[in-house]
Amino acid sequence: MHQLTVNYAGRVQGVGFRYTVRSIATDLGLAGWVRNNDDGTVTMLAEGTEDVLTVLRRRIRESGVGRIDSERDTLEERSAGMRSFEIVS
Repeated sequence: MHQLTVNYAGRVQGVGFRYTVRSIATDLGLAGWVRNNDDGTVTMLAEGTEDVLTVLRRRIRESGVGRIDSERDTLEERSAGMRSFEIVS
């Protein structure tokens, strides 16, 4: 199991980005969370297999919601045992 954290910058707030991320992650059976940050970025943490996390990132990029200018990510081989995917504040 892996834990992926991605910080998205661009036009990612006020466009339904978090709801899209949650929908895609839920469809893929992933657990984790997504939140807006004070600096205008959005952070996502998702847990799953490396292959499914790769699909998640691709589907987010291809969703057409907002505009992603850059992504900073960290992939770790660990899990916090989350059970659902939530939007947090």
